[in-house]
Formats: sequence, C-alpha cells, structure tokens
Amino acid sequence: MPAGAPLSGAGGRAPDMTAADGEQARWLRGTLGYQPRDTALFSAALTHRSAAGPNNERLEFLGDAVLNLVVAAHLYRSYPRADEGDLSRLRARVVSREPLAQVAAELRLGEVLQLGSGELKSGGFRRQSILADALEALCGAVFLDGGLAAAEEVITRLLGPRMAALPDPALLKDAKTRLQEYLQARSLTLPRYAVQHVEGEAHAQSFRVSCEVPALGRCVHGGGSSRRRAEQEAAERMLRELGADDPRQWQP
Repeated sequence: MPAGAPLSGAGGRAPDMTAADGEQARWLRGTLGYQPRDTALFSAALTHRSAAGPNNERLEFLGDAVLNLVVAAHLYRSYPRADEGDLSRLRARVVSREPLAQVAAELRLGEVLQLGSGELKSGGFRRQSILADALEALCGAVFLDGGLAAAEEVITRLLGPRMAALPDPALLKDAKTRLQEYLQARSLTLPRYAVQHVEGEAHAQSFRVSCEVPALGRCVHGGGSSRRRAEQEAAERMLRELGADDPRQWQP
C-alpha cells in the first residue's frame, strides 16, 4: 500500500475494525516506518473526538510532551552555544501548530483520520489544528507502543529535515530584541519608543511609533495595526539604518 493512501472507512464511515486495523498498520509501516503492536492504540490516535469510539485527545496530550522532549534534546545537542531563549524559539519553529500541520499534510494524514460527519463536511481533514493534534497523538501512541527510543526514531524521521533546515538562532529574535542586544554590546543606552499617532476605529486602529537612539542621534518611525507591531517595524528600520540587520555580522 503506498504511503498516504486512504484507510478503508476513513472520513466518518463506520469501518470494519479488523480490516481498518490492518490498513492502519500498513499505513503506519509505509508512512511512519513503524510496525505497531497495539493496533487499537493507533486506531484511537487516528480518531478525532467528533467520531464515535475512543479518540485521540489523551494521546495528543502525551504526544505533545514526547515531541517537545525529543526535539528539545536534539536542539540541545545541535546548538551547544544557544541560550534558553534561542532554543525555545528554535523548538517553536518545529513543534508549533503550523509546522506540525504541514508535516501532517505532507503525510496525507487527513485522508486516514476518522472524523464525524460534521467535521467531514466542514473540511476538518484539512484543518491545521486537527492535523497537528493527530500527529501529536500518533507520537504519543508510538511512545506507549514502542517506548522512547521508538518515538525518537519516528520523530527524527518526520521532523529531521525541518530541524536540519532551521536558521541561525540569532535570526529568530524579534527586531526589538536584536536592537537592544546590538546597543548593549556597544555599551549604548537603550532605544526610546514613543507613539506619535493613532488613527482609526478601536477595532481597526493604525499606530505610528518613533524609535530613537539618543547616543547615536538617530530616530526612525514605524507603523502597524498595534503598538507592538509598529515598534517592531521601527526597530527593524533602525537596525537597517545602523547596518545591523544581520546579527551574525556583529555578534561576538
């Protein structure tokens, strides 16, 4: 059976559980490279709460912890000079909802999920939250079925390419943090941010913010739909003006 092919009964129909278990096992072997022992465990992992029978909510809870542990350990080994903040930002690039949903979509996981009729009609098999949760549940199931070593092997196979392609940790810091670190490294006072103008209705406001570095005699402006976004844009402009927008060029 080719990787990602739909299971018998997928999409909310009432399947023959014996046949479905066999289909699930073949899908797991072909897609995750894992041979399940407890097929009922994986049947639950592939069942959304909108469908009848045991669902994947508890396994999702467990799988989230397993994913975070495996990815955190990998990053800890791979980035020996990264601090806690760097490691947290790198991990978020791998295990947050969007990247997990992307991996699940690449696996065509939505095609093998058991969904209730309502979720099926509303396109739940494409919804990021459902896909990410199901992938977490599968990781939890592998952990219970085969132990931590098996879970680490599967997770590394699924997420390894994304972890290998992560950017330099310094590039993941937001503009305000990078500007602050740039100035502190030169023993300069921190920038001053001030709201210059706010316009629009409360639900659709636009902010104009200044960013001033008195020690360098520089001041720039930024705009955005919130004060925070405007400040970030202003900080980014200040970094460009100072020729410091790539922290790899100036960090020790």
